[in-house]
Amino acid sequence: MNLKKMLILLGVLIVIGAVLAACGGTETAAPTDASTEEEAATEAAPVVPVPDTPYLAEWQGSGHADVASEPFRHWDDAAENPDGVPTSCAKCHTSAGYQDFLGLDGSEAGKVDVAVAAADAQGVQCVACHNAGTISKTTVVFPSGVEITAGDDVRCMECHQGRESKVSVDELIAKFGEAVDPDAVPAPVKDDQGNDVKLGFRNIHYYAAAATLYGGEAMGGYQYDGLSYDAKNDHVEGYNTCTGCHNPHTLEVKVEQCAFCHEDVATVEDLKNIRMVSSNPDYDGDGDAQEGMYYEIEGLQEILLAEITKYATGTAGAEIKYDGATYPYFMGADGKAYPNWTPRLLKAAYNYQVSLKDPGAFAHGNKYIVQLLFDSIADLGGDTSTLAREDAGHFAGNTEPFRHWDGEEEGNGTVPFGCVKCHTATGLPTYIKDGGTTVVTGSGTTAITGLSPMPASNGFACSTCHNEEAWPERYAVASVTFPSGKTVSYGGKDADGNFIANDSNLCIQCHQGRESTTSMNNALRGKELDVVDPSVRFKNIHYFAAGATLFGGDTLGAYQYEGKTYVGINLHAGKDGEGKANECADCHDVHALEPKTDTCDACHGTTNPEEVRETEVDYDGDGNVTEGIKGEVDTLTEALFSAMQTYAAANGGEITYDSHAYPYYFGADGKGYATWTPRLVKAAFNYQYVQKDTGAFVHNPKYVIQFLIDSIEDLGGDISTYTRPEVPAP
Repeated sequence: MNLKKMLILLGVLIVIGAVLAACGGTETAAPTDASTEEEAATEAAPVVPVPDTPYLAEWQGSGHADVASEPFRHWDDAAENPDGVPTSCAKCHTSAGYQDFLGLDGSEAGKVDVAVAAADAQGVQCVACHNAGTISKTTVVFPSGVEITAGDDVRCMECHQGRESKVSVDELIAKFGEAVDPDAVPAPVKDDQGNDVKLGFRNIHYYAAAATLYGGEAMGGYQYDGLSYDAKNDHVEGYNTCTGCHNPHTLEVKVEQCAFCHEDVATVEDLKNIRMVSSNPDYDGDGDAQEGMYYEIEGLQEILLAEITKYATGTAGAEIKYDGATYPYFMGADGKAYPNWTPRLLKAAYNYQVSLKDPGAFAHGNKYIVQLLFDSIADLGGDTSTLAREDAGHFAGNTEPFRHWDGEEEGNGTVPFGCVKCHTATGLPTYIKDGGTTVVTGSGTTAITGLSPMPASNGFACSTCHNEEAWPERYAVASVTFPSGKTVSYGGKDADGNFIANDSNLCIQCHQGRESTTSMNNALRGKELDVVDPSVRFKNIHYFAAGATLFGGDTLGAYQYEGKTYVGINLHAGKDGEGKANECADCHDVHALEPKTDTCDACHGTTNPEEVRETEVDYDGDGNVTEGIKGEVDTLTEALFSAMQTYAAANGGEITYDSHAYPYYFGADGKGYATWTPRLVKAAFNYQYVQKDTGAFVHNPKYVIQFLIDSIEDLGGDISTYTRPEVPAP
């Protein structure tokens, strides 16, 4: 043990001594009548004051000190509980049990060995949390078996984690057979003692705040197979822990500190009205997307309970009722425990209970609870067409861009340095503050400097774009260097030639792609254009490279063929009516990310961008000059892939494409396409480019049409009916 921990431990022991002295007092001998003259003459010893117990008054008013309440008196009936508080309950309902669990009594740590007398269930006392065991404890194991490191929070999380999980629910169902019918009441099975066991309800237990907080990581709710869930709900720095939001002794929420960021918050009840900009959808489909997250969850709970009721009667074959205050909560028509559990009904009912038994779930992990409720409704066959499960991309912590690194054998839950800038909440601000840059190496690899691996995030945070040191200002970015090595700025340059900061520069730090003409040429240098080369590998532009499309030939985002010229930045109709590049926020809601399609109508007479067309030029040669520009791009994109297939057949075999499956291009054997030539890989790069910028036809259609036609031509395709957009004279 290092010196720091020794000093901390010594301090804790001193505090415990003071606590015990203050709580129990110091026993003194009763005075006798036979005092001697010598004793009388002896000067009385000075009285040593008993130290005050720190935070005693705060603790005495808390639920942890309410020894007369059900959590501590449940076992008082000696006839029903002759051993008092059983080992399965003593960890959280007695201080002695918690210390036993920590191994402070010399027993094995991680379990309670001995039941505790009911009379000793005197609340959660000081020594439960302040002792030599908790001072060094940094991890907690959830009922799912998942171990999480959380520092001092583990003192709270050992009890506020629930008692069941997806794992235990699945294990229970598995006892009734591998091929159990999800919609049938399974026949009883025998336990180890030969007794019949029926499928029954499983209760998460009470105040499982940690399970809600850690979401998909802890698997406290029933998580349906094949679906992904939010990870830990990361709040702002300083309010990411139990004691960051709760007074550790009174247990009350620090409402006054919530008010620093959340307007109109003065009481705990006001917290129910909080809704962040990252919560944009109308989750419960009631038409109100402004109500607090508490009410969104409440709406979904009502829908789920209705589906549970309908399913129980119609499929399971028995009426069901719910009473949150009466064990076992779900009852049949006779008022007794519900008898007709099916696996599907059990999963949904379990999640319904999970959502109710953490009264602070709307703050601890509201998105996780929304996902559990939504999935349960869907699994029961409910109509989810008006409901919402997913958040806008930047805040969708359950999606691939943020969950890609979960469970990997190497660096489990850690995002590599090359990805952290755009796939973690802290990567971009770190990149900006530390002066990170994007460079292209001689081998053609795009590298990012100024970053290190970081833990995976649950989506972006407010501080990803807003500078906390000058809140709520956004980070000022004067210019952006693209993978090609080209540096541009939405703000242009001042009279002295210096780049001017612009909010859109913040967006294109990530929406720029990861490859370019430069990196492609570097990788293909010296190779024969039409010779299959095992060293040639497909390069992926990556996703949503809108910035590269907008700046077109200025940043060389797509593969630009030698000898060809390309249009640069797309000068749209700016806010002032002049030809200028629209800023990202002019066309997109900065939080919902959805296009502001209503703004298109003023000039284009439609709110559908796919119908917009500004010229009668028939670029794709199909004779249709009234279709939207997207139609022109789509036709040329299809023609390019057809040309790729023709070329591939003549130079190595069949090629197929799947935009949702890495590595995207496949051979006849279903494996990654391997017979690349430099000419084919250039065309494949451009085809992928269009697929991965879904708004390319708006961001810079002429640039896209140019490189599509050039790719078809380079593969030997017929471009005689196409019209390539001209590059305006400088």
